[in-house]
Amino acid sequence: MKRILSFAAPLLVLSLVLASVPLRAAEMPAAGSNAPEFTLQSQEGKTVSLKDFKGQWVVLYFYPKDMTQGCTIEAHNFQRDLDQYTAKHAAIVGVSADSIDSHQQFCTKESLTFRLLADPGKEVIGRYGSLAANGMVASRNTFLIDPNGVIRKVYTKVNRMCGTGARRGESVVAHAG
Repeated sequence: MKRILSFAAPLLVLSLVLASVPLRAAEMPAAGSNAPEFTLQSQEGKTVSLKDFKGQWVVLYFYPKDMTQGCTIEAHNFQRDLDQYTAKHAAIVGVSADSIDSHQQFCTKESLTFRLLADPGKEVIGRYGSLAANGMVASRNTFLIDPNGVIRKVYTKVNRMCGTGARRGESVVAHAG
């Protein structure tokens, strides 16, 4: 019994130490690479996967937090331009570490009709290299994914106030046009 404890105790300590280390983001996928697959729950509680969008463009945007000023502005900009994206067969998909309930409240309060996906474990956020330095929320990054699942454009550290959203829209039009 003593022998088992002598092996188990260090492993327990090591696992506790590793559990306290913040999750690190993977390297951000580059334009021209295949988009990492994902499956997450939407604000409607439905399972949504990248493969569900095969044959259409996807504007996959990561954002820090529901109900905050910057994220609300960004979401309103996407909602305002949704008809333009739809005309180009492009789906808007937002991802944050918020819960499904938070997404439901955000969509209801702000009249958002596109999908918001919950990634509380930050696995997909990490796979897309979009985990903020604090390890708690997503960075404001956007990936334009073509109908075959290839990333065509990457926008990093998006400033929702300086017209980057318009440039994302123009990029969809240019690539899908």
